[in-house]
Amino acid sequence: MNKTSMGVSDHAGTKFYVERIILDKPKLDEVAQQQTEIQQFSIKEKISDSVRCSVGQWKIWILTWIPLLSWIPKYSIRENGLGDLVSGVSVGIMHLPQGMAYALLASVPPVFGLYTSFYPVLVYFIFGTSRHVSIGTFAVISIMIGSVSERLAPDDHFLTNGTNGSFVVDTEARDVQRVKVAAATTLLCGIFQVLLGLVRFGFVVTYLSEPLVRGYTTGAATHVITSQLKYMFGVSPRRFSGPLQLLYTLVELGRLLPQTHIPTLLITLVSLTALIIAKEINSRYSHKLVLPIPVELLVIIAGTLVSHYADLRTVNGVNVVGEIPSGLVLPKVPEVGFFSSVIGDAFAVAVVGYAINISLGKTFALRHGYKVDSNQELVALGLSNAIGGFFQCYSVTSSLSRSLVQESTGGKTQVAGMVSAVIVLITLLKLGPLFEKLPTAVLSTIVFVNLKGMFMQFQDIPALWKSNRVDLLVWVVTFLCTVLLNLDLGLAASIIFTLLTVIFRTQRPRYSLLGRVSGTELYLETESYKEAKAIPGITIFRSSAMIYYANAELYQEALLQKSGVNVQKLLKLKKRKEKEENAKRKQVKEEDKQAGVLRELANRMMVSMKNVTESVHPNETAKECIINDRTIATVTQGNMNFGFQPEQDSEEKERDKTYTHSSSCIGVQQRTHSIILDFSPVSFIDTVTLKTLKNIFQDFAEVDVTVYIAGCQGCVVQQLERGRFFSESISKSRLFPSIHDAVLHCLCRTDRDLSSSQFTLEMPCVTKL
Repeated sequence: MNKTSMGVSDHAGTKFYVERIILDKPKLDEVAQQQTEIQQFSIKEKISDSVRCSVGQWKIWILTWIPLLSWIPKYSIRENGLGDLVSGVSVGIMHLPQGMAYALLASVPPVFGLYTSFYPVLVYFIFGTSRHVSIGTFAVISIMIGSVSERLAPDDHFLTNGTNGSFVVDTEARDVQRVKVAAATTLLCGIFQVLLGLVRFGFVVTYLSEPLVRGYTTGAATHVITSQLKYMFGVSPRRFSGPLQLLYTLVELGRLLPQTHIPTLLITLVSLTALIIAKEINSRYSHKLVLPIPVELLVIIAGTLVSHYADLRTVNGVNVVGEIPSGLVLPKVPEVGFFSSVIGDAFAVAVVGYAINISLGKTFALRHGYKVDSNQELVALGLSNAIGGFFQCYSVTSSLSRSLVQESTGGKTQVAGMVSAVIVLITLLKLGPLFEKLPTAVLSTIVFVNLKGMFMQFQDIPALWKSNRVDLLVWVVTFLCTVLLNLDLGLAASIIFTLLTVIFRTQRPRYSLLGRVSGTELYLETESYKEAKAIPGITIFRSSAMIYYANAELYQEALLQKSGVNVQKLLKLKKRKEKEENAKRKQVKEEDKQAGVLRELANRMMVSMKNVTESVHPNETAKECIINDRTIATVTQGNMNFGFQPEQDSEEKERDKTYTHSSSCIGVQQRTHSIILDFSPVSFIDTVTLKTLKNIFQDFAEVDVTVYIAGCQGCVVQQLERGRFFSESISKSRLFPSIHDAVLHCLCRTDRDLSSSQFTLEMPCVTKL
C-alpha cells in the first residue's frame, strides 16, 4: 500500500509515507514476482546473430565501419563549408612546420613528417567519428618513435672512413634504415589498434587515468626538450639508451656547452623570441583576431630566406634540413623483420596514441553535443597508422594545438581535415624543395615553444594536493618513471603503480558502523553524524569498497573489531560455563543419590522406632510427616524428638533457570544479538569472499548472534546460490532489500515487548516515514 504526498515547489517540505510489510528475500521475490528464467543468449548465438547477412545488417555494418557514408550525404555547404575551409587552411599551415619539426623527434628526415601529415589524415577523414580533432604528428608519439629508431639504427652502425683517418656518419644510409624502423613500428602499432577495436576493446584506455596520462606526457615533453637541445646549441652529444638516459644526455650536453655553435645559438634565440611574442599575442587577442597569426610558418619562411641569401650552411656551418624531394612516394611494404624488436614499443605507442586521441575527441564531443564511438576511433586510428606505414609514415594521433585551432576557426566537420591535407599535398608537390635551406635550429625552436601547454601541466600538482593526494602520487611517480626509466619502461611502471594504488585503496577501505537518523529510514555513519544513533542490540556494518580475495580477511577482522563481539573469548567463556554447569549437574546428582540413601535409612529407622513405641506404649500417638525432597520428617517419642532434613545448595534453586538461559547471559552477548552487513557496495563475490562469509555466519552463530545481509544485488545473490552459500542454517530469509527491513525484522524477532522500548516506539514494524 503506497501513500504519497508530494510538494510542488519546495522540496524541503516534501514528505512521503510508505506502509508495507517487512520484506526479506523470499517475500520480496514473491511481491516483486521475480523471473525464474531470464533469456540469455549464448556466445554461439551472439556470434551467429552478428554475422547474419541481410540487407539491413549490411547497411548497419557499412555505416558503422565507414562513418563518412552516414554524414557526408547530409553535409550542408551553406552551414559548414566556409568554416571548414578557413579552419582547414589554418590547420594545414600549422601542419607544415610541425610536420617537419616533429620529424626530427622521430629521427627521420623532415619530408617524412609531411607524409605523416597527409596520408593518415585522409584515412581518418573516412573512418573517424570525431569532428574536431586534427590527426597528424604529435611530439610525444614522435619522440617514442624516435627512441626506437635510434635504438635499432644508431649512428655507430653507420660510421665510414673520413679524411685524416677520422670516422664520419653515413647519414643517408642511417636515415634510410631509421625510416624502415619507424614504418615497421607504425604498421605494427596500427595492427594492434585495429585488432583491439574489432574486438571492442576500446575500454582498455580506461586503465590510463588522467593523472597518469598528464604525468606521462609531461615526462615525455622533458625528453622532447632534451632531444632538441643539440640542434639549438649546434653540438653533437653521444647517444645514450636505457634507464637514466635523459640524465646522461644532460650531463653530456653540459660537458659540450663550451663547444656551442654561436651562429646556431643566435638563430635559436631570435626564433624563440619571435615565436614566444607572437604566441602571446595570439593567446591574448584571440577574441579579436579573425585568424591566428601563422607565426610558425612565418618563422620558417624567414629562416629559409635568411639561410638562403646568407648561405649559412656554407659560410657559418649551420645545419639545414637538406634535400626535400617533391612528389609522393609509392606504397611499400614495411620490413616485418623488425616486428620482434619493436613489438613492445609498438604496443606502448598504440595505447598512448589512442589515449590522447580519445580524450581529446570526447572533450570536443561533449562540448559540441555529439557522440564519439571509442571502438571506432580505435579502428580509425589503427587504419591511419597501418596504411600510413605502407607510405613510410610514422605513428600519428590528434594534436591539442591543431585541434584547438580547427575548432576556434570555425571547423565543424572532418572536411576541415581534408582541406588541411590538400595544403600539405600542394607543399609536397610544389613547395617542398623551397625549404631545403631551412636551419634545423628553427624547427627545434618550434617544437620547444609548442610544448608550453604540456609543461603547464605542472600546475596539476598544487591542484591535486588539495583534491586527491593519491592522484598526485600517481602523477609524480609517472613523471619520475618516465623521466628516469625512459618512455617504454616508464609507461609500464606507471600503469603497474596505478593499479597498485587501486588495490591498496580497496585493501584499506573505510569500515564504519551505521546508526539510524531519528524519524527517518536513513542509516548513516555514527562517527560522521551526531544524529545517527546506534540501535541497542543491533550492529550495522558497512565497508566503503567491494569485498574480494585481497581484502576479505581484513573485512572479517574489521567486523570483529567494530562490533565489539569477541567471538573467541565468548566461545571460551561458553565452553567454560558449559563445563561448570555439567560439573554442577553431576554434583547435584551425587547429592541427590546420597540424600536418597539417607532418606531410606531414616525411613527404616522410623519404622523400627514406631514398632518399638507401639509395643512399649501402645496408647501413645506419634506425629509423622512424610519425608520428601523438600520437607522435614519429625517423630515424637515421649520426650525424644528426632528430625532429619536433606542439605540444600542455594545454587540448586536457580539451576534450571540458569541452564535454560545457556550462554546468552554473557554480558557482551546481551548487548549484541544481531549483526547486519550492508552489501550495497558489493558487485561480485569470489570464492575467498564466499568462504569468509560462511565463517562469519558460523562463528557468530556459535555465540548466539544472528547475521543478516542487507542491500544485496541480484547478481550477487545468484553468485551466492552458485557457491552453495545457502543451507538449512543460512536461509535466504537472512537477506533483506534494505537495512531498514533488516532492522525491523531484528526488533520484531526479539522476545522484548516492542511497545515498552523507548527506541522501538519511534520505529514500529509498520514503517511510517
